Amino acid sequence: MDKRKLGRSELEVSPLCFGGNVFGWTIDEATSFKILNAFVEAGGNFIDTADVYSKWVSGNQGGESETILGKWLQHGGNRDKVVIATKVGSDMGSQGKGLSRKHILQAIENSLQRLQTDYIDLYQSHLDDETVPLEETLETYGELIRQGKVRVIGASNYSATRLSQALQISQQHGYPRYESLQPLYNLCDRADYERDLEPLSLNQEIGVISYFSLASGFLSGKYRSEKDLSNSARGSFVKKYLNERGLRILEAIDQVAKTYNSTPTQVSLAWLIARKSVTAPIVSATNIQQLNEIIKAIDLKLDPQSLEILDKASSTSS
Repeated sequence: MDKRKLGRSELEVSPLCFGGNVFGWTIDEATSFKILNAFVEAGGNFIDTADVYSKWVSGNQGGESETILGKWLQHGGNRDKVVIATKVGSDMGSQGKGLSRKHILQAIENSLQRLQTDYIDLYQSHLDDETVPLEETLETYGELIRQGKVRVIGASNYSATRLSQALQISQQHGYPRYESLQPLYNLCDRADYERDLEPLSLNQEIGVISYFSLASGFLSGKYRSEKDLSNSARGSFVKKYLNERGLRILEAIDQVAKTYNSTPTQVSLAWLIARKSVTAPIVSATNIQQLNEIIKAIDLKLDPQSLEILDKASSTSS
């Protein structure tokens, strides 16, 4: 599997990133291990998680995903073969939140302990924190990089204005810069990213790791009516896509999938992989069959006509 450079950093990542939000949520530890092993065996090396995963599950406190990932790293001895990305800043209850120096320094120690590793390849600001000066956050990250605890930093859910400000401050003060951006982006959710964030990312050579790459599963084609939502953990996320535009997008995906004898999931991911600004879409799987289907998207090279069909159907101006 070919690797792609993440921003201007030295990190080289697979064109798909495995999303660890499912660990400790929709799959247990044993299944997580099987899927991670299969992902690496297929050539994948990029795994994304966050300290807050999966705090939203009843009985969880946050940190469950990192803990499972850490056990896998110790069990399989794969640390030097994978690029581990995690995040800081979300509300961890009694453990705090935000991007202050104090919270970051405590949060990274917790993450390192759960991940059972000495360093994090990509440490990301999960949410913008306007209560803390950008200088304080970036200077703190600089300390962590000098200490060898972090290799590269990234931003998640930042606006183009704030990301641009952060890049300027890094340049002015010699702080490390955000080498990656993690935005919401897929065939259904295009406008916000393409308007301001995509031009900035291309201009500044920022690596882009899109989340909700399959629109919470809608783009897999398995949700065609409200009846299909009733048995899904993600049903509440998907409902907003069940409209005229969403169904038009699915129709276009079906058309392209038929041309290539592929699946809606593979076509939707291949469209993202083909975008000039996207480094690696984030994807999740809850079983090996799903993972195998997802991996095949890497080899699906869509021709200009197919890309045009998808672009037209998903255009936000039509």
